Amino acid sequence: MNYPITPAIRALREKKVDFEPHVFDYVEKGGTRHSAEVLKVDEHAVVKTLIFETSEKKPLIVLMHGDFQVSTKNLARYLNVKTVAPVAPEKASKLTGYLVGGTSPFGTKTKMPIYAEKTIFELSKIYINGGKRGFLVAIEPRVLRDVLQIEAVEVAIKE
Repeated sequence: MNYPITPAIRALREKKVDFEPHVFDYVEKGGTRHSAEVLKVDEHAVVKTLIFETSEKKPLIVLMHGDFQVSTKNLARYLNVKTVAPVAPEKASKLTGYLVGGTSPFGTKTKMPIYAEKTIFELSKIYINGGKRGFLVAIEPRVLRDVLQIEAVEVAIKE
């Protein structure tokens, strides 16, 4: 199967990670619901890579189930900062080197702390962005811990 070789894929290969590539037609604003439908998987197993920053302008990554949102209040409380807010798409692209909709936690341009909703690690397989719009890789969640420096958090809220 032909799939894009992105910084994320290079990072996974470098760490000898087994992954299953999934390429599909990207739909603007389709989000994880669209990805889940195309791949015929539960949206809960599609993991979003979100870029936030603290009130001190420190960027960070949050990995969240596709069918949940991040409670910025709970995240700010956990990080012991005043506020946490999503960064603008242009800033997210600058920090990660990826276009929004194609952001992967692997192979980012800027090293940032990464937080993952702890229930992600209870799944047997997750689908996470491979570094390009319309490109997800299926991996075991433990790979996140093996390859990235991750801190598990409880900041999910149902949409």
